[in-house]
Amino acid sequence: MYMKKYIVCASLCLVCLGFGSCSEDKLEAESVIVDSNVKQTDFDKWIKANLTDPYNIQFVYRYDHNETDMNYYNVPADYEQAVKLAHIVKYASIEAYDQVAGVDFTRTYFPKLFYATGEFQYRNNGTMILGTAEGGKKIFLAGTNHLNKLSTTVESLNTYYLRTIHHEFTHILNQTKNYTAEYQKVNGSLYIGDAWSSPEGQTGYLQRGFISAYSQMEAREDFAEMLSMYITNTPEQWAKWMAEAGAKDPETKVEAPGAGHIAKKLEMVRVYMRDEFNIDIDVLRDEILRREGDVINGYVNLTDLKIDK
Repeated sequence: MYMKKYIVCASLCLVCLGFGSCSEDKLEAESVIVDSNVKQTDFDKWIKANLTDPYNIQFVYRYDHNETDMNYYNVPADYEQAVKLAHIVKYASIEAYDQVAGVDFTRTYFPKLFYATGEFQYRNNGTMILGTAEGGKKIFLAGTNHLNKLSTTVESLNTYYLRTIHHEFTHILNQTKNYTAEYQKVNGSLYIGDAWSSPEGQTGYLQRGFISAYSQMEAREDFAEMLSMYITNTPEQWAKWMAEAGAKDPETKVEAPGAGHIAKKLEMVRVYMRDEFNIDIDVLRDEILRREGDVINGYVNLTDLKIDK
């Protein structure tokens, strides 16, 4: 089975956010363990009405060992935070594609299963897995129990949750319609595999022509990072990165080739999305950023489970 993982470097600052702390956790009234006889909650009914019926999408928040990677420490998703995450996924991701590409596109290509667990998956090389995509059908989202702490700014919401969805959705689109082989040739031998997480890989990647450290993993991850980073950042932020990617070496006074490489790859991403799916990535970016702003500014009710009759 084809699986792609979205991985970022973990840092000590996560400890300051309270990761791993459970001394103050309270027991939830709603069951978080899969049971065929479990009573349907208001959340289950909301999922059916808002995701399953219109999109054929399941949002699984109860712990299911069959959907879980047992190579990592896992805990169930907190019920209340899972409710908020489902609202965010619907409003800021699914409906953004609805608006730009049409409901038929979303129904056809968006993954049919989201599985949310409580904790991020930490690896022994200092990185952590934020999510995975499997077989073009499922996106696994980790860290649900930290949503309240990590959804106070657009940047943190993107870093830990929404960018993961866009990154993994790009893999799904690529499995459906592949991108040009010319893409890999732009950076060629500069891909470094797992060494992207090394101290050397964590610096200078913009000047080498990669939009993120993780982009250096391989071409497929590079492509997914290009799109997901582009549509979740403002034009001003992108311009700052391009300025850094093309900065002159202080000793040789020679401009770094990074900006040119990134621009060339971005154009391939732009053409791919336009020609294969009729999506203008600039329009998509504007819609995503608008909706993320609505979430952060409190314009979206993330706890409402009422169902329109």
